[in-house]
Amino acid sequence: MDVQKTTINAIRVLSAEAIETAKSGHPGLPLGCAPIAYALWQNFLKFNPKDAKWDNRDRFVLSAGHGSMLNYSLLYLYGFGLQKEDLMKFRQLGSKTPGHPEYGHTVGVETTTGPLGQGIANAVGMALAEANLAKRYNKEGFNVVDHYTYAICGDGCLQEGISYEACSFAGTHGLGKLILFYDDNDITIEGDTDVTFKENVGARFAAQNWQVLHVDLVCSPDDIDALSKAVEEAKARTDKPSVIICHTRIGYGSPLEGSEKSHGAPLGAENLQKTKEKLGWEYPPFECPEEVFEHCAEAGKKGAKEEVAWKKMFIDYESEYPELAEEYKKVMAGEKPVDADLDDLYDFDKPMATRQTSAKVLNKLAAKIPALIGGSADLAPSNLSDMKNTDEITYGDFSPANFAGRNLHFGIREHAMAAIANGMQLHGGMQAYCATFFVFSDYCKPAMRLSALMKLPVTYIMTHDSIGVGEDGPTHQPVEQLIMLRSIPGLKVYRPADGKETAAAWVSAVTGNEPTVLVFTRQALPQYENSGKEALKGGYVLEDCDGAPDVVLMATGSEVELCVKAKATLAEQGVKARVVSMPCFEEFEKQTAEYKESVIPASVKARVCVEAGSPYSWYKYAGDCGEIVAMNSFGASAPAGKLFPYFGFTVENVVEKALASIEKTK
Repeated sequence: MDVQKTTINAIRVLSAEAIETAKSGHPGLPLGCAPIAYALWQNFLKFNPKDAKWDNRDRFVLSAGHGSMLNYSLLYLYGFGLQKEDLMKFRQLGSKTPGHPEYGHTVGVETTTGPLGQGIANAVGMALAEANLAKRYNKEGFNVVDHYTYAICGDGCLQEGISYEACSFAGTHGLGKLILFYDDNDITIEGDTDVTFKENVGARFAAQNWQVLHVDLVCSPDDIDALSKAVEEAKARTDKPSVIICHTRIGYGSPLEGSEKSHGAPLGAENLQKTKEKLGWEYPPFECPEEVFEHCAEAGKKGAKEEVAWKKMFIDYESEYPELAEEYKKVMAGEKPVDADLDDLYDFDKPMATRQTSAKVLNKLAAKIPALIGGSADLAPSNLSDMKNTDEITYGDFSPANFAGRNLHFGIREHAMAAIANGMQLHGGMQAYCATFFVFSDYCKPAMRLSALMKLPVTYIMTHDSIGVGEDGPTHQPVEQLIMLRSIPGLKVYRPADGKETAAAWVSAVTGNEPTVLVFTRQALPQYENSGKEALKGGYVLEDCDGAPDVVLMATGSEVELCVKAKATLAEQGVKARVVSMPCFEEFEKQTAEYKESVIPASVKARVCVEAGSPYSWYKYAGDCGEIVAMNSFGASAPAGKLFPYFGFTVENVVEKALASIEKTK
């Protein structure tokens, strides 16, 4: 038996059989890419299937996530715990083999992929994390962090704009331990890529400071020697990332080889049988010869030995550098700061924009959290999102000359920025954050959605949060973005009203286990005496009245000030009002029914909700008799001081709406 050829064909056939059984899936990529995956996993990928989370493993990302059966076949053959029955349940409810790879669901899957191009950017983030941690923690003779990030992509990934952003970033920053395999088969769902994608991909990558290598798998479909030589050449060049352009045939070995018909549908029973015959596969469905498992096990045994050697080295490292080793263990374990260490964050004494209070909090946190790393999409001077060097700590800028830097310059690449942050968080050792203007959350949204899907505690700083942007006009004034982000399951959205609420928002972000969006103002806001840690509950009574209120005034961010002033005006008219600050709906909804009732009593039907954004978030809290002061249109270009009154954000209007709501209850 030629065990190498048999193993490659096992990957192909298992994938095609699972897809045929499911009557759904994408056989073209696994059939064409099997030799690429085999060469990598058998000869290069450093892993221990018995310890899938070993810190110093190589990372493997299938960016073309529709080809997920390739990944599952590999995890099955290489001993990560998947069983034959799992392959037989591909794409079925509750199975370990969902339609696209899902992080945290299937052991060995490093990231959730499927939306094309996201995986490439995640891989860039992983390579960035490796470079940063290696520079910060490695010492002579102690390569604690020393591994590669590999990814497989297809034509679709490279047509998506995020891939250009991410690859440009990787090349600019010289991430030399990133190796990308491009499955260049010239086919997408609609047919030959000549219809849509005729650019010289190699020239594109070369222009982005990548090493470009080629392997011909059309004439020699199983040329493992050529693939191995290319990987060795890629690993030898560490000053820039490498792309290995693999010229392949989609659906190799099947009657649909080279056709778009093999991309996104099962081969069909007859074509599957013909594929097996061409490949010389004579085994029953989902069966492989024992020699294949024994062959694959050798790669895992090699990785296990490497892990044992690494652990022995780490013991010596702990002895030689105890403080550094302890810090490394904490950051890789994702250790969170405790509330008692964060009490000094809540100290503000004058009106400030919440982007400014955020900067103060961020810089205090930077000294407390060694894993904190991040930056902005070319807007740090406006976002105030950089960590300032002190006499005790130099944070520095991440660059090819300083991989230890903790301030990242993402460039004007919002989509890739968010996905790279996901990759950093997935790698481990990073508490990642990124920043841009709130309106550009539209560009970040696909990656933010995946943050939530994977439960990654990435922090998103979003400044210039409303029509308060002013003269830049409606293109830069977010209106619908709050409701968009609040609609994403598992994503927390904080819009604080002052410095102490900003501190609470940051505390929630860095101590929580889900992604958090921090939405900050451009304009100065007052500091409130009664604000503070109560904001961790998402909503609380900021100012109250004697006895039961006649009306409840609710707001977030800058509009809380209108409610506070409206309360005073209403008091002069004999109307008792309660002011509720609601910085985070998601946290408020986690509270007990008793607590929520204590803040917004069901018996008080008169309510006014105020927010310089879409009204749709508020109907639940306004109730049948409530009024909402919000944006029902885009903004306009004018000074902020003119815009707020123009769109009805005045104390007088809030008072009028309060009286109208009270009247409705009679």
